[in-house]
Amino acid sequence: MLELKDVTAHYGTSQALFGITLDLQAGQVATLLGRNGMGKTTTINAIMGIVKASGGSIRFDGQDVTTMPSFRTANLGLGLVPEGRQIFPNLSLRENLIATASNHLGLPDPWTVEKVYALFPELEARAASMGNLLSGGEQQMLAIGRALMTNPKLLVLDEATEGLAPLVRKRIWEALTAIRQQGMSILLVDKNLADLMKIADRHYIIQRGKVAWSGTSDQLNGDPEIRHRYLEF
Repeated sequence: MLELKDVTAHYGTSQALFGITLDLQAGQVATLLGRNGMGKTTTINAIMGIVKASGGSIRFDGQDVTTMPSFRTANLGLGLVPEGRQIFPNLSLRENLIATASNHLGLPDPWTVEKVYALFPELEARAASMGNLLSGGEQQMLAIGRALMTNPKLLVLDEATEGLAPLVRKRIWEALTAIRQQGMSILLVDKNLADLMKIADRHYIIQRGKVAWSGTSDQLNGDPEIRHRYLEF
């Protein structure tokens, strides 16, 4: 479903990615791991078309999206939950969901506001609350719901549970597990390795703009040296 080959990217004259290669099959969950500043968010932004790749290729669902504008990439079925959530502060929770609602792919059973409320019952009680009055956990649930309202084929989450209380993190992981069970592909960035290894099929460790290691949860769990070298802070 998603394939990156030797992707490079720059911010002005500064190079951030140095040949990222990875792939994600339909129905799989994959992670981007690594310490801060290693290129995980830049990789996501290159996939989404927010940062233009300066080399290599990015293909999504059989189409070359390397130079495609971000809105067209999104319309193909890429749904982003960005780092920092970026909720519309002057819209209500329900309006945030409705603002992004679309079904460009013509899915027969699309996500609706009611389905998002079923996934996150906490949101329904806050439907009329303005975005800037929501807690961090509520905003993250809303950001996930907002991405689902675009009815994507691939859900991309940058720092899925960063800064959230343990109980809220548990709710997020439960929801992502439920989404995965419905067959949706997911690409995740997060630091909660134990939770990631429960849900993910494959992991890619990014080190200085390159893939330094890739493998399954069992392989990562069984290799403390890799975790110590690349993931421990």
